[in-house]
Amino acid sequence: MATGRTHRPATRSRGIPEATVARLPLYLRALTGLSERSVPTVSSEELAAAAGVNSAKLRKDFSYLGSYGTRGVGYDVEYLVYQISRELGLTQDWPIVMVGIGNLGAALANYGGFASRGFRVAALIDADPAMTGKSVAGMAVQHADDLEKIIDDNGVSIGVIATPAGAAQQVCDRLVAAGVTSILNFAPTVLSVPDGVDVRKVDLSIELQILAFHEQRKAGEGQDDTVDEVGAEPPAAAAKPARKGPDGDVPAVMPA
Repeated sequence: MATGRTHRPATRSRGIPEATVARLPLYLRALTGLSERSVPTVSSEELAAAAGVNSAKLRKDFSYLGSYGTRGVGYDVEYLVYQISRELGLTQDWPIVMVGIGNLGAALANYGGFASRGFRVAALIDADPAMTGKSVAGMAVQHADDLEKIIDDNGVSIGVIATPAGAAQQVCDRLVAAGVTSILNFAPTVLSVPDGVDVRKVDLSIELQILAFHEQRKAGEGQDDTVDEVGAEPPAAAAKPARKGPDGDVPAVMPA
């Protein structure tokens, strides 16, 4: 079986836009659900709704794959699953190494969806000697000293970093030096990589902060609506107490 080291996806050479590539996994997830329910065909409208995009965008995305569906019938579900899987490089074996087997790393290691999506966890690696040999998700954790040998022995080109922020860049540098060309980064830091290395960052705290922003905005809009209904002015912000400076009281808000 081919490994990730010997093959690169064809999406770039075929000119598929990055935005389309980012949506292909959404289509594949929706199509896989339809396939599991033995649904033979699906319309662009139905599939777009399941994937959370509009149907015009979906049809445009599929045109890059050379798939246009059949008028009055829709798209063949099984063929689209194969077509998108092939385009994403999921019809082959992609060995990955996961570095940092703390709480997050262990949770990721126990995720059961890797194998069904074309990814084989080749090794779990941690720098803590106390972790060496421990079984996580049915695999023995290996020490970080063996990182380069593990990557070479397994033909790994994809690495997952789930270390603390302070260790992430050093781990990244070692992965790249050993031949890894794609990195999924869960550490709360920005990694510096050379040209030719792809990094995808997953930061749960940032996503939560974005959701908090939207929640605050929705709450503010609700308060504005209430004010408009009763015709009252919004309550004035509570004055912040003045603080003492060398020349006396300093106002809570200084002029620009």
